[in-house]
Amino acid sequence: MKSLAEIYEQIERCQFTQVTEPNIFQDAVKYKEWCDAIDKEIKALEKHKTWELVDLPDNKEVVGLKWVYKTKYRSDGPIQKYKTRLVAKGYMQCEGMDFEETFAHVARFDTIRTVLALAAHNKWCVYQFDVKSAFLNGVLDEEVYI
Repeated sequence: MKSLAEIYEQIERCQFTQVTEPNIFQDAVKYKEWCDAIDKEIKALEKHKTWELVDLPDNKEVVGLKWVYKTKYRSDGPIQKYKTRLVAKGYMQCEGMDFEETFAHVARFDTIRTVLALAAHNKWCVYQFDVKSAFLNGVLDEEVYI
């Protein structure tokens, strides 16, 4: 454990570089780090078979997509990873017409409690808990065309 004073002192010694996160895909693909992060996200989508290529039916609307970019830092300052997510522009949909309810699928609390209980029992230190791709496992009742 570190005191707050020690943490502030460590931060003052660190040299932080400002990483600009791209706002649009055309800017992101200029950098290898962002291209690698995009590839990783696409592979996760393909691995979980979250979509299939189909023709758009006449009575359906398309929901647009947007890439979201975020630089993650380690607690001591350096860049840990470049993270991207391909998100649907859900604000284009109308409740009752395109969907019935809104939810964000996340990891089961039972699983998180079990892992944290194991950590406590074994006296492991838990600094961060990151569940990757939990939202990809949700089951939708509606058809969504993107």
